[in-house]
Amino acid sequence: MNTIRPCGCKGVRTCLSCEQDFQIAKTSLQEQFQQLEALSYCIQCDLLQPGWDTNQVQKDHENHKKDEGLPLPGILVQEEFLSVDEGAQLIADLDDLPWDISQSGRRKQNFGPKTNFKKRKLRLGSFAGFPRTTEYVQRRFEDVPLLRGFQTIEQCSLEYEPSKGASIDPHVDDCWIWGERVVTVNCLGDSVLTLTPYEVQQQGKYNLDLVASYEDELLAPLLTDDQLATFEGKVLRIPMPNLSLIVLYGPARYQFEHSVLREDVQERRVCVAYREFTPMYINGADIQKGDPVREKSQIFWQIN
Repeated sequence: MNTIRPCGCKGVRTCLSCEQDFQIAKTSLQEQFQQLEALSYCIQCDLLQPGWDTNQVQKDHENHKKDEGLPLPGILVQEEFLSVDEGAQLIADLDDLPWDISQSGRRKQNFGPKTNFKKRKLRLGSFAGFPRTTEYVQRRFEDVPLLRGFQTIEQCSLEYEPSKGASIDPHVDDCWIWGERVVTVNCLGDSVLTLTPYEVQQQGKYNLDLVASYEDELLAPLLTDDQLATFEGKVLRIPMPNLSLIVLYGPARYQFEHSVLREDVQERRVCVAYREFTPMYINGADIQKGDPVREKSQIFWQIN
């Protein structure tokens, strides 16, 4: 199915609607992943502990043995990044803006430049800044040591609705334009981010070949082959509590694919994803190409 369907899905991406309408058989990623050894990230330990159920792993924290936990550099989960009132108001403000259909049962609101990942082309397009009602979220990043100096150049609201079978398939965020820190603010609903080691499928996929050009600037060094071997045959589960901040960087960002499984969307979930430029567009050869985007990213417009 290479054509765009009325639901917004295309290619291998599907939702419950098109699976029913076009009789598309969807293999269960959860069933595949549950054949692997499951480890869940304990927010309090800052370590991966045995278990698929992230809620149960958090409850078992007092029984965890730190010397038996598995570290993976590049994960930050900060609970209560938003207050309950802020989360409710942010959802109301986002719902005052139009939503666009997206793939795999999702809806989105995208504020950022036009990008062509395959041709590595960047243009301003209709990007005119961000909604003023979301400005405080970006400003609060400065209170998080890991995010100091983070300059948002794309902000994307994503809605996951269980009645649509919403999910996002395993992927690595593009490495040509989007920088190291992959930031998500959860403003409605609990969910889980699932990580699996990335296995090279085709040359140039995700533009991962460019990482070598700025690897010495990463906040956390990439894992060696021997270190990566520790994660073979394993699936990693990261809790994404309502109102929390999630950041992937270093090895967790570049050496693992991340996904949101359909089964982990049990209620309407809305999150806001934030992206920064790669070093080439911050202080490298393409800095001038990024200037128009940086200029627009300073604007926060009022919703009428």
